[in-house]
Parts: sequence; C-alpha cells; structure tokens
Amino acid sequence: MSTETRPVRTGRPRSIPASDTEHSPREQILDAAAALFVENGFTATPTRAIAERVGIRQASLYYHFANKEEMLDELLTASVRPGLEVVRSLEALVPASASAAGALHAALILDTTTLIKAAHNFAILWLLPEVQGERYNSFRTERQELLHVYGRLGGAAATEAVAATVSEEQLGAIIIHLTELISHLRRTGEPDPVYLEVIAATVLRACGLDAAAIEAAIAESQRLRM
Repeated sequence: MSTETRPVRTGRPRSIPASDTEHSPREQILDAAAALFVENGFTATPTRAIAERVGIRQASLYYHFANKEEMLDELLTASVRPGLEVVRSLEALVPASASAAGALHAALILDTTTLIKAAHNFAILWLLPEVQGERYNSFRTERQELLHVYGRLGGAAATEAVAATVSEEQLGAIIIHLTELISHLRRTGEPDPVYLEVIAATVLRACGLDAAAIEAAIAESQRLRM
C-alpha cells in the first residue's frame, strides 16, 4: 500500500475550486492525476502535486480517493473499457449483420479514435511497471478480454492460410499492439489522423486480406460507424 494512503473521509469536501462547473471534483482530480502520471510517471507523482494541479489542499483530495493507486486503477479502467465495449458490440453483429472484416475495421477505427482524442495519453499508463501489481488485476483482465475479442474477430476475418499458421491469441496480441501505436506516436506530438486508417488497413493485411477485400471492409466499416 502507498505510504500516502489515507482513509476516505465522509462529510463535505473542502477547497474544491468553483471555477470548473462542468466537471465534478472527482473528475478534476482524475484529470490532474492522468496528466501528471503521463508526464512524470506514477511513482514520481506525489498526491501533493495532484492537489496543486487541481487547486485544492492535499487533505481535501482524500475525501475522494484513499490514495493515488486508487486513482490509477480508475484511470486504467477508463482507458480500456470504452474500447472493449465498442469491440464487443461490433463482434455481436457478426455474422448476421456484418462481416468479421468490416466489424474489425470499424472496431479499430473507433478504438484508435478514442485513443487519439483522449485529453491525455491514457493508454501509455498501460506500460507502467506498477500496473503489473495485483492491485490492478481487474484492469489487466479487461485488457486481456479486449485482446481475446480482437483475436476472435481477426481469426474470423483471416484467410485460411493465415488461420492455419497464426492462432487467435497471436492475432489478438498483434492487433492490440498495433492499436497502441497511437499512444507511442502521441509521446512525440499529435499524430496525423491518417494513422487511424493505416493501422486498420495494416491489421487487415496481417489477416491475409487482399486489396479488394480490404476495400470492401472499409466500405462496410463506414456503414457500421454511421
């Protein structure tokens, strides 16, 4: 447990600035924590710095979170769950209402769009060494499920030749790491949105699809995302 752990206190939180009426105090704290964790790393970010970024006293922060591990856990879940929900919903359309290739392309575009538009480069937190701890088992379970869903879609979209040599688990790992390329690109600046299409097309090529099949998947993907 962090040495900064405090019991979450009941009662009225104090010293939350009133200037930001759009976001709750909890959301402001998470936003500040995300920015600092991405900029400086988790271990190097004390709760005092998070409180200062929000404009509150450090003691007030503990009305909302027991420690910064709790903040990181919530941020990790928020970074992976939207993508998982999108991919699951698109997988559910296959094969009755969509082809696996079209659904996979649509899922990739929507997932990477979320990563590129996030206020902070949240997904880079997935690589923090601290995330390997037992405290974050729930996040890792959801990320593994995302890998499995991508793997099933990739396996269903793959040509016979690819399916015979690459397992669904391997395809899922390839796909999820290609989507995470957006996070690495964001470390050096705002990536060109063209990367969204490039990554999605690259995944379909990895599944063995030829140019005509990729073009058909792109057209279907556009329909699915309308």
